[in-house]
Amino acid sequence: MPIHPETIIGAVHLTIANLDRSLRFYIDRLGFQLSARQEGKATLGAGDHDLLVLYEAPDAKPAPRTAGLYHFAILVPSRIDLARALRQLAIRQTPMQGFSDHLVSEAIYLADPDGNGIEVYRDRPRAEWPYVDGRLQMATDPLDVENLLREADRDARGTDPTGVAAPAAVLPAGTRIGHMHLHVSFLEDTEEFYTRALGLDVTARYGGSATFMSAGGYHHHVAANTWAGVGAPWPPKGAAGLRRFELLVPDRRARDGAGESLQRAGISVSSEGEALLVEDPSGHVIAVTPQPPSPPQ
Repeated sequence: MPIHPETIIGAVHLTIANLDRSLRFYIDRLGFQLSARQEGKATLGAGDHDLLVLYEAPDAKPAPRTAGLYHFAILVPSRIDLARALRQLAIRQTPMQGFSDHLVSEAIYLADPDGNGIEVYRDRPRAEWPYVDGRLQMATDPLDVENLLREADRDARGTDPTGVAAPAAVLPAGTRIGHMHLHVSFLEDTEEFYTRALGLDVTARYGGSATFMSAGGYHHHVAANTWAGVGAPWPPKGAAGLRRFELLVPDRRARDGAGESLQRAGISVSSEGEALLVEDPSGHVIAVTPQPPSPPQ
């Protein structure tokens, strides 16, 4: 049973070691806005949408060579927004890990202070996505970083003739979490779970070590790889990294349909408020959640 085609990724929940340090990083360097803070927990977002929930665990450390988060991907609305993000990261002297042109998108890669992988990207218009024999084509080509920086510089000169570094940029309204990319133990059971049980479609496979899946014809909402090692174990309790991510469906009917599909596949499902909670075969927790109604205009 296919999942609703308007399904998207919601908030990402992370365990981090130091909340103040992480808030400085996400607010000053990436432009998140603080929505709420309480003892040991903070919620961050862009516009009216909460996108990231941080949980402090002072003893948390990264756990390499395990299943877990490869990266979560922040989707900005346009290329100029990506250029502004790159300029902001450069001004703040933020270490970056890579730059890629994926044909369907352009992306910047980095990590937060706890080693959680982050992608910041913009999509090309769907009409420009390349297909061969009906199959979507993606690649990992070099990004034209110089062109992107020139676009950012032209934008900065247009708003600030002095060229002086502006205060921390804010992520624009319309920014959301575009996709999740996960380290998993085995690809076969992972693909079986996300497609046959949860109802996503496979859009691409990469060299027998990664698979890309989506709802509604998007290039991917969830990707999975075995680059941490085939059979990689789940991280030890309390490690820094992914706690859960939300899969937002349009309404309760779509949520219930996803729940029925999972149960027919023999997958255990529990509930927490409006969300249905389920674990994939590698232990990642997914909260299938109906989207909140839009605020009145």
